[in-house]
Amino acid sequence: MALYWLFILFVSIQCRYVLYTFTRIFSLKEGEKLPVNERKPVSIIICAKNEAANLRRNLPAILSQRYSNGAGIELYEVIVVNDNSTDDTAQVLLNIQQQYQHLKIVNSGVPVSGRKGKKHAISAGVAHARHNWLLLTDADCMPTSGEWLELMVAPLADGKEIVAGYGGYYPGKGLLNAFIRWETLHTFIQYSSYALGGKPYMAVGRNLACTKDVLQKAQQSAKWNVLPSGDDDLLVSVAGTSDNTAIVCDPKAFTHSATKATWGEWVKQKQRHLSTGKYYKAPVKFSLAIYAISHTASWLLFFILVFSHNRMVSYVSVYMAFRCLLYWIVWVGAARKLHEKKLVYLFPLFDLGWMLYNFAFFPYISYKNKKSWT
Repeated sequence: MALYWLFILFVSIQCRYVLYTFTRIFSLKEGEKLPVNERKPVSIIICAKNEAANLRRNLPAILSQRYSNGAGIELYEVIVVNDNSTDDTAQVLLNIQQQYQHLKIVNSGVPVSGRKGKKHAISAGVAHARHNWLLLTDADCMPTSGEWLELMVAPLADGKEIVAGYGGYYPGKGLLNAFIRWETLHTFIQYSSYALGGKPYMAVGRNLACTKDVLQKAQQSAKWNVLPSGDDDLLVSVAGTSDNTAIVCDPKAFTHSATKATWGEWVKQKQRHLSTGKYYKAPVKFSLAIYAISHTASWLLFFILVFSHNRMVSYVSVYMAFRCLLYWIVWVGAARKLHEKKLVYLFPLFDLGWMLYNFAFFPYISYKNKKSWT
């Protein structure tokens, strides 16, 4: 009987999260364009380490954004930081620069003590940025439209200092591709809902706008140099507030990149991403932990009760069905907003898969750090 009441408790906690937190995503509207007289110059910063192929494919779209003043003069520069690449990155950048004069190439140089990896490259880019409005993305990312820049920086004109966008992945074949896309959607639901509730805690560096002032504030934090990456999460965790953080959820302001090709590559990537979570603010860490624990416990207790207490099967099944219905409704709504409709039929499988995900990555969520950027 104790297991039954524990099950009810955890399912109730899950329902509370979806009803009072995750439904906030439905309040997100498409972005608004900036009037020409409100546009300020922007520095787009991209860190590249052995990204020749990606830069050749994606950089022209970033350099062709429609963002200019009333006279038609471009109001942005694109800074690509070549972080000690050993492939053809340097030559590719020089070739592209011949066509686009607003491309600035920066070499990251030798990392100084205490500042290494992507954070060192970002610091080099910020040091060369001429403008206070910054837009960060990765070399493997393609913006979905020529309005990406304008839509992402629009909240900065309203006084926001941090703008988190959606960095999705291209649809492809196989279960790995689908799960990565679902996990990305699920993560967006979490961090956007928390931000809308006044508790921002993370963003994705694939699609992030901020002011130079707030980024430099984060760089002065003791947390900043703990990891070689995690600049996006730590920026929001250190400097994000209920008043200075905005979420942009406009299909024209998304970025997309290719998913990892193998489970091993993806696991390595997630180990790096999840290493930052332990440095979130205590209330956020507690809330995220309760969410993950209640999710895992709900499914585990459901299976235990179904297979060991025949007289409770009907009650347990009804409670779990109600919980799943709430979640899947929210996930379907989010999938439509984020143009991930093809994932809908896999939601039941990935709901269970996230339980295994939490078991697999628990050490990196809790105490381990991933020490390398790549």
